[in-house]
Amino acid sequence: MPGSQIIRRHAFATSVATLAIVIAGVAVLVSALRGGPAQADLAFAEAAPATVETLAVTYLPSAEIEARFPGLVAARRESALAFNTGGRLEAIHVNVGDRVRRGDVLAELDTRTLEAQLAAARADARAAAAQSALARTTLTRQERLVEQGHVSAQRLDEAGATARAAEAQASAANAAARALEVQLELARLEAPFDGVITRRNADEGAVMGAGAPLFHLVEDGVLEFRLGVPVSDAARLVPGNDYELEAGTRRVTARLRALTGVVDTTSRSVEAVFELEGGQGVVPGEVARLVLPGSLQERGFWAPLTALAEGRRGLWTVYQLTNGGEGYSLEPRSVELLHTEGGQVYLRGAVDEGAMILSAGLQRVTPGQRVVPVRPGQP
Repeated sequence: MPGSQIIRRHAFATSVATLAIVIAGVAVLVSALRGGPAQADLAFAEAAPATVETLAVTYLPSAEIEARFPGLVAARRESALAFNTGGRLEAIHVNVGDRVRRGDVLAELDTRTLEAQLAAARADARAAAAQSALARTTLTRQERLVEQGHVSAQRLDEAGATARAAEAQASAANAAARALEVQLELARLEAPFDGVITRRNADEGAVMGAGAPLFHLVEDGVLEFRLGVPVSDAARLVPGNDYELEAGTRRVTARLRALTGVVDTTSRSVEAVFELEGGQGVVPGEVARLVLPGSLQERGFWAPLTALAEGRRGLWTVYQLTNGGEGYSLEPRSVELLHTEGGQVYLRGAVDEGAMILSAGLQRVTPGQRVVPVRPGQP
C-alpha cells in the first residue's frame, strides 16, 4: 500500500507541472499578441517616408479633346464567284492572294459537250433558214399564180401560213444556238471588278455544281468604313469632306460618302459611310476609330490614368499631398471623370488648385502614409 501511494503522488505532481507549463505558454502568447500592434505602429512611425511621383494640379476652364467612335473597315464590294451551270473544271488561272482586273478569266469549264450541242444547233438554224427561204419563194410564186387566176386563194393562204411557220422555226433555231453560245461564254468565269482572290474552293478536274462558289473576290482598291455616330456629332459631319481615322498606331484619311440620316432605334445613332482610297495600309476586317476634334466646356484638370484609384460607391479618387508640419502625407480626394483620351484623364473634384497629387505607384501606398514628393524626371 505505501508503494501505491508513492506512485499516485508522483503522477499527481507530474500533471501539476504539465499544467503549469501550459499556462505559462498561454500567458506568453497573449502578451505577444497584445504587444504586436504597438510594436508595428512604432515601426511604421519610425519608417522613412516613401518617395512618390507627383504632379501639380492646374485647372482649365475647358478642354480641347478628341472624340473617338469605333467602326469596322470592310471592302466596298466582295463576291462569291461561281459558274451559272455545272460542269468539270478544265482550267484555273488564279490562286489565293492573286490580284485580278475586271474581265480577267479566272477559271474555265470543260465545254466539249456544249460545243457539240452548239454545232448541232447552228446546223438546225441553217436548215430552218433554208426552209424559211423556200417558203417565202413558194409564197411569192403563189401570189403570181393567183393574180393570173391559175390557183385559188386557198392555196395562197396555205403558202402564206407555211412561210410564216418556217420563219418562226428559223427564229427558234437561231435562239437555241444563241442560248448555247451564252452558255459557252458563261463557262469562262471572269472577274466582275478589280480585287484580290481571298479563297479558292476547288482544283482542276473537280465537278462543280451550278452556283457552287469557286472563288471569293474582295475589292481592295477602295475600302469602306462604317460606324454609328451620335446624333449631335453626326450634325457636324459634311459629306464630301475628309476626316481622320485611327487604325492601330496609324492615322489615315477617309472621305465621308454618305449619312443615312436615320436614327437607329437601338443604338440611337446615325450610320456614316466613309471611303478609304487605296486602303492606305488598312485591311478589311480591321477596327478603326473616327477622330473628331471638339471642346469640353467644363472646368477641370488633366492627370495621367495612373493617378486614378477606385473609390467608394463607384467614384474615383486621387491622392493629394498635404503638409501637416511633419512632412507630407497622402489624403484621398474624390473626383469625377469627365473624359478619357489615351493615357490621360480630364477630372474635376475636391482637389485644390496648385496642389500636388500622386501621379503613379498607387499600389505601393496607403491613405495617411508619409511621403516625399518627386516630380517626373527629377532624380
